[in-house]
Amino acid sequence: MTAFTVPVDDMKFALDVIGRIDEISKLDGFQHLDRTTIGDIIDEAGRFFTEVIAPLNRVGDQQGSRLDESGSVVTPEGFKEAYRAYIDAGWAAAQFPEEWGGGGLPYTVGLAINEMFKTANMAFSLCPMLTHSAVEALLRHGTDEQRSLYLEKLVKGKWTGTMHLTEPQSGSDLGTIRTRAVPQPDGSFRLFGTKIFITWGDHDLTDNIIHFVLAKTPDAPAGTKGISMFLVPKYLPEPDGSPGDRNDYRIVSLEHKLGIHASPTCVVSFGDSGQGAVGWMVGNEFEGMRNMFTMMNTARIGVGVEGLALTERAYQQAIAYARERIQGRRPGGSEDVPIIEHPDVKRMLLTMKANAEAMRALIYYTAHHNDLAKHADDEATRRQSAGVVALLTPVVKAWCTDLGVEMTSLAIQVYGGMGFIEETGVAQHYRDSRIAPIYEGTNGIQAIDLVTRKLPMDGGDTVGHHISGMTDVMDRMTAHPDLGAFRDRLTTAIQGLVDTTEWLSARLGAGEHDAVLAAATPYLRQFGLVTAGWLMAVQAVAAREEAQGYDSAFLEAKVAHARFFGEHLLPMANGLVSTIKAGPELLDVVR
Repeated sequence: MTAFTVPVDDMKFALDVIGRIDEISKLDGFQHLDRTTIGDIIDEAGRFFTEVIAPLNRVGDQQGSRLDESGSVVTPEGFKEAYRAYIDAGWAAAQFPEEWGGGGLPYTVGLAINEMFKTANMAFSLCPMLTHSAVEALLRHGTDEQRSLYLEKLVKGKWTGTMHLTEPQSGSDLGTIRTRAVPQPDGSFRLFGTKIFITWGDHDLTDNIIHFVLAKTPDAPAGTKGISMFLVPKYLPEPDGSPGDRNDYRIVSLEHKLGIHASPTCVVSFGDSGQGAVGWMVGNEFEGMRNMFTMMNTARIGVGVEGLALTERAYQQAIAYARERIQGRRPGGSEDVPIIEHPDVKRMLLTMKANAEAMRALIYYTAHHNDLAKHADDEATRRQSAGVVALLTPVVKAWCTDLGVEMTSLAIQVYGGMGFIEETGVAQHYRDSRIAPIYEGTNGIQAIDLVTRKLPMDGGDTVGHHISGMTDVMDRMTAHPDLGAFRDRLTTAIQGLVDTTEWLSARLGAGEHDAVLAAATPYLRQFGLVTAGWLMAVQAVAAREEAQGYDSAFLEAKVAHARFFGEHLLPMANGLVSTIKAGPELLDVVR
């Protein structure tokens, strides 16, 4: 099986050009960092995830996590030792504030480190991803006492966190949840109910797990307005913070899944003994959905990274196989050649590579604005960048995860029949990728969020500013004749996005909701393609004009990949215009 290597040079380039690390390092709290220091961090992280985490990917898929006779989850061989090495090296804490034991790195750098973990071993990476979401929830909504007791342990990865939303009868519509939280005289609550699809709901990596659970208090209003959030530890902490008595919940079973076998997906039952699981409210009563969205939006960007990560992992295997597999002759040739010599195989490999670079650009651009939203000196910049993050979060989540499924499928196609054989290992990435368009709100829900909530933000100014900003690269492209065709296609694609955005905004204003909803998914696809096309153009120009510290062959490859995206893939964006405007009428044939 092909060895995996973290693509540190590609990541550094994207951090330089799109993440704009030089700009981030000037923000308050990050002045101790510079490009060289961050580069050293990326190098060391790349070594760690390549050597320690990546080799467990296949082991985890084959062994899976299991539920033992005592009702506890046992992870695959090597996972406990690797997790200990991960937290001892400080990677779990890298992106969090130093006051809580974190490494004090910018979110953008932390996201790059998380990309490495996901590419090395997606199933394993889901555990710290959810812990990071738990940290954000406590930072934003926790009490001083909750932060003091739980936050440092979660930041350092000594304890892990989970999200409990879904119930057997309640999937995307969380207003129908039945889990009850009964108030107690001491201010705590007792929880009763069943949650399903709980990722890393139990494991043997740490000595405590902190669950963030949506439930309803007595006499709560109907629907989502009656939901509150509760912190429910596996072991009730003693006054000194050490784990004490086991809380009243049990792991009923583990789901048998298509992929991510190492990630234990649990059915959890609270209060079976009749006492109820002890929990404490996080934030205010009936604000559970708002507070949970703090966790979900962090996780949505993390899930978007999974589309990139699995594309990268599958690409590395596919190109290595294509270089070795001898099959077929070139026209006029007399000997069989490696399949990488065939134009259609080259097309597939370039499609994977260009999409990976485009996804990374979109993700790092969003991360850059996340740092600005939190740390910029002036309020106007913070507010504008927060709007960019809100606008792009559903695009990162949905566009990248849809592509992850498509690109891992393409890797199997490169392998041909051998790709359909589990022993080659490439099928695992396809299986693992399939959950990502479903996680943290299905991609259809992301598209609805984009067209109904994000387009109207600030009277349409947020999306308008985003689209108009794409034209800034045009003059710089003009200076490079080899980018002429790319420039023309990007111009046309931006015009198409302006057209559909205005069309959707008009329909939304007129109350034509079915037309808007019918257009949502193809519009998100168009939005992702055009935004990524613009960012690929930015990278191409940077490779020509300003990138330093990279050899000429690497930079020429960057230009070639960007041109392939702009000339071969970007034109598909305008093919979606007619679909977006087609309206809902034909959809009514489904009964």
